Amino acid sequence: MITSTRLKRYLIGKPMKSGQIEGEKLSKLKALAVLSSDALSSVAYGTEQILLVLMAAGFAAVWYSIPISLAVLGLLLVLILSYRQTIYAYPSGGGAYIVSKDNLGVPTGLLAGGSLLVDYILTVAVSSSAGTDAITSAFPALHPYRVLIAAIMIVFLTLMNLRGVTESASVLAIPVYLFVASIFVLIVSGTIRYAMGDVHADVPQLGTTVSGISLFLLLKAFSSGCSALTGVEAVSNAIPNFRKPSERNAALTLVMMGSILGAMFIGISLLAYGYGIAPQEKETVVSQIAAAVFGRGAVYFAIQGVTALILFLAANTAYSAFPLLAYMLARDKYMPHAFMIRGDRLGFSNGILFLGALSAVLVILFHGDTENLIPLYAVGVFIPFTLSQLGMMIRWIRLRPPGWAPRLAVNTVGMLTTFVITMIFIVTKFSQIWMVFVFLPIVIWTFYKIHGHYRNVANDLRICADTDKPEIKKTTVVVPVAGVTRVVMHSLGYAKSMTDNVIAVYVGFDEEGIEKMERKWEEWDPGVRLIVLRTSYRSIIRPLIKFIDTVEWKTSETDYLTILIPQFVPRNGWENLLHNQSSLLLRAFLLNRRDVVVATVPYHLRQ
Repeated sequence: MITSTRLKRYLIGKPMKSGQIEGEKLSKLKALAVLSSDALSSVAYGTEQILLVLMAAGFAAVWYSIPISLAVLGLLLVLILSYRQTIYAYPSGGGAYIVSKDNLGVPTGLLAGGSLLVDYILTVAVSSSAGTDAITSAFPALHPYRVLIAAIMIVFLTLMNLRGVTESASVLAIPVYLFVASIFVLIVSGTIRYAMGDVHADVPQLGTTVSGISLFLLLKAFSSGCSALTGVEAVSNAIPNFRKPSERNAALTLVMMGSILGAMFIGISLLAYGYGIAPQEKETVVSQIAAAVFGRGAVYFAIQGVTALILFLAANTAYSAFPLLAYMLARDKYMPHAFMIRGDRLGFSNGILFLGALSAVLVILFHGDTENLIPLYAVGVFIPFTLSQLGMMIRWIRLRPPGWAPRLAVNTVGMLTTFVITMIFIVTKFSQIWMVFVFLPIVIWTFYKIHGHYRNVANDLRICADTDKPEIKKTTVVVPVAGVTRVVMHSLGYAKSMTDNVIAVYVGFDEEGIEKMERKWEEWDPGVRLIVLRTSYRSIIRPLIKFIDTVEWKTSETDYLTILIPQFVPRNGWENLLHNQSSLLLRAFLLNRRDVVVATVPYHLRQ
């Protein structure tokens, strides 16, 4: 016990007082690092996802990556403007879940909330897998260990977030800003080299006619490139994590994130086209660009290092947003109340642990294959995108505040655009995302089952102050005994302090053992009647349950029936393994009995 407590303190730090929660709020710079890491990191694979689709029509089709990237940039602008409005309209956070529930009804809100929860789990899985890809691009010998590397990074991020938002932000901000700086250095250096004529790549001219290209392929490439926009909604979900004025700081952070993301994304797309980069199975597009600009020297490995790091740390966006969204769903009784509990470091630690565990399982199931995870990841966030914009449209029409018409126009454009993207994903990638349409209904059904349980519990526990009063009955106490020991003496003493109606029950397997027990009991004479149950089998549970059922039937109308189970507690936890746990089994069986009270009397061993 002491050892585990010390280990916990070493891993996540000393407990914090509830009054310190205000100090855990994020400044704009720290929030940008924590909540934008997912969106910013998508620069490392957004362009690559476009090129992977276009290569189906041959290398001549790569020039289409430029107009497609510009279209993605336009969608990013619409989303930034839309979510900026959401931040001011719903400063309590919750993003798409709260907006949809408030304006479109509970079922739609649960669809948005469930999609976001799934998306955050996939965010961690995709980020850790993509980070592993960056490492194995630089060190191909590590490729067979990519699942293990990804799992280790998930454990690291889980522990970091259990230490608290502020502490994790302070540590994680450094690599995030290093990544932004390194990508801009890459873009500027690559542009200079291209402008100076040092690049002699044979690339197709813009506007070149490509045989085999189709609208379906272009739409599929566009939807793949939109994976670079995942994570944009995280700021609006986590407004309560910002320092006051929280909504203003969140809005500024969102604009900064959009500006940086847009500049990096279009820069990487232009360099990939200008340098004639084609996607490869074992080397990322960013790795190829860095190698072409700087060679495979120190600068290349530095860029690969921070790219791998930011891809891993992109998961931190989910670690910030998932627990807060789970808290809101739990507050509305659609998730277990355990997600409402703040841990020692004032974070929602149960949500953090749950997120880490499920994402690690996904990485293992998909063998760390980023390409298979990204479509699931993207469609999971575009459903809430669409519902959030639609909800805001309904809000402006319903409330009609001053200046509502331009706001409605922005959200209408956002809704139509994200709806089209969602449909493109469904049509072009259905074979990869079909499981979302199986899993999401199960998630929503689970929400309703949890809500129904809490509603039933509330109805069962509710009392009428005028008519419902405590019912006073006598009690019959049954004490299962295994011999004449101090444990039994301690338990009988406690039982007799409650009532004189105490019965000791002993289960015997053979006549010799029964006679020995009866003789010892008679010599000891504790003033409690002993009932012996004979059985031809080796289990004590069945005869005890049968006896308790008989006693319960006789006493249910007049007395409470209490089963008092003696249990000794060794000094060291591992010593429990040396003893059978019949008391735990008996308690497990009896807890389902409606009219039986089960209590355990611990006896702590001194040696």
